[in-house]
Amino acid sequence: MTSPTIRYLGQKDAIQLDEELMGECGYKLEQLMELAGLSCASSILEAFPQAKKILIVVGPGNNGGDGLVCARHLKLFGYEPEIFIPKALQKDLYLALANQCSTFEIPILSLTPQLEEINQNYHLIVDALFGFSFKPPVRPEFSAIMTNMINSTTPCCSIDIPSGWDVEKGPTELSQYLKPKMLISLTAPKLCAKFFNGEFHYLGGRFVPPKIEKKYDLNLPQYLHTTCCYRLS
Repeated sequence: MTSPTIRYLGQKDAIQLDEELMGECGYKLEQLMELAGLSCASSILEAFPQAKKILIVVGPGNNGGDGLVCARHLKLFGYEPEIFIPKALQKDLYLALANQCSTFEIPILSLTPQLEEINQNYHLIVDALFGFSFKPPVRPEFSAIMTNMINSTTPCCSIDIPSGWDVEKGPTELSQYLKPKMLISLTAPKLCAKFFNGEFHYLGGRFVPPKIEKKYDLNLPQYLHTTCCYRLS
């Protein structure tokens, strides 16, 4: 059930909150990424228990890092994830996460999956391309996979922000934009989530200290027992 009081964050507050988590709260980026990726995989397990083969599209930033962690946990949960990385990863953290996926025998595709291939071979797409720092337009190296994701009949699950959306205003195009069936908001929903009308909206990232929750007036729901995800709608 959706909480009427939960706060939706704008881009500025979302960035500042992350900085505080890694500042005064003492979290490391890789620690937050591990918790976020685990919550994403747990949410997918709840919403799509019958899915088998999953395509995870990974971007060059933190959203992509969350996707890599999610892929590893999905493999541990019994799924058959495959990863596509449109632009070569540069930072050591992301390279290490990709290497971890390889050690778990998760295929990393070298060619852009074509539309027919996605429709026929995968039960779910995990969109981990762009996060809340995205600024349009979509760069050329991502345009082909974005087009295929938009036009695919395979359901899509977006991590935190549907790729190509404005973090506050939602879809920026009138006709051609990603319409995910599932959205996993991390830490707290962003304003663009108000435009989401898919079937599953989950909250993940059970790591916000009470002090930070009160400061940003987040009014987060109570996670149950050991769960690291919460279904909002």
